[in-house]
Amino acid sequence: MASRSLFLSLRWRGSNCSSWSRLLSSGTATTEYVDEYPNNSETDDLRSRIFRLRLPKRSVTTVIEKWVGEGNPVSISYLRQISKDLRKSQRFKHALEISEWMVSHEEYKLSDTDYAIRIDLMAKVFGIDAAERYFEDLPPTAKTSETYTALLHSYAAAKLTEKVEELYERIKESDLSFPALTYNEIMTLYMSVGQVEKVSSVVEELKRQKVAPDIFTYNLWISSFAAALNIDQVKRILDEMRFDSSCNDGWMRYINLVNVYVTASRLANAESSSPIETEKGITQREWITYDFLVMLYAGLGNKDKIDQIWKSLRMTKQKMTSRNYICILSSYTILGHLKEVGEVIDQWKQSTTTDFDIYACNRILSAFADFGLTEKANDLHLLLIQRNCSPTKD
Repeated sequence: MASRSLFLSLRWRGSNCSSWSRLLSSGTATTEYVDEYPNNSETDDLRSRIFRLRLPKRSVTTVIEKWVGEGNPVSISYLRQISKDLRKSQRFKHALEISEWMVSHEEYKLSDTDYAIRIDLMAKVFGIDAAERYFEDLPPTAKTSETYTALLHSYAAAKLTEKVEELYERIKESDLSFPALTYNEIMTLYMSVGQVEKVSSVVEELKRQKVAPDIFTYNLWISSFAAALNIDQVKRILDEMRFDSSCNDGWMRYINLVNVYVTASRLANAESSSPIETEKGITQREWITYDFLVMLYAGLGNKDKIDQIWKSLRMTKQKMTSRNYICILSSYTILGHLKEVGEVIDQWKQSTTTDFDIYACNRILSAFADFGLTEKANDLHLLLIQRNCSPTKD
């Protein structure tokens, strides 16, 4: 899509650009940069000067203006790269200042991606409401699939289900074409808040719009049925993937791996020493999650394989999340292995995980209650409170 400027009129610029500039600069732009510039030209570049601004309150705008005032050129591609590096370092306020500087100089023609990044930064620096206002104030030509998806991502990251669904309806009513990424955002939200039954309807809409699903679409779709232990539907999706014209070698590795765990006869006879060995050569973007494998084995009643996967996962350098613990606890509970349930809770107590999915935590507490595991429920509830998680408990 062709590049375009957000600021199509001086009036729009005056009412929005200046206000964001004041928020970003905080009135201290002329005194915040105190570092000495090195004389060595090889190390004195714009990126280095900006990265020496360690405190968020310091002004990137001042640094860029000084750089340009010294007669140095600065291209939009260079500014984009600096902004990308700042975002990787989670220096979102400084990255947003670069975006603001680009917007305020009409010689720079911003792309749809620039606008989308700006919305994401608005949400991170000023909050969801600011990002929402910014998006709504955009002229119609700037409301593209990328900016819609950026706002959708901000809503989904904050688990604002109602706002996601409202924006989703606007997306469906628009004349724009959206990529699989947009639908994946919605499915990811539904998975994270426990509304797995809604995932299939999103896939149906994606297909109705003739959008090609990607590996993440299939992974989320498969995982939604795995969470419900619907193995037959998992097999059906794998069959569909085989006939997908866009399926490449990476997808086939993914399909073949999942088949090892889905086909009961092969599960019973599998002798591989570790799931990790099976997954060698498959990238992080392609291989099925451990949680999914655990759920499949729980559905097949194979405790030995669950033990093996859990041991393998604990031996990796991967940081555990509450989802990992909830998944293994659910599986052992379903199979009636209460000794292992207690061991996993003890392992969770000794972990350093700070990521908690409140919806999943509530579900496992309810499951403990349904199974009459009052002591285990109390232990887990106490653990969650100690980790500053606030589950509801009957």
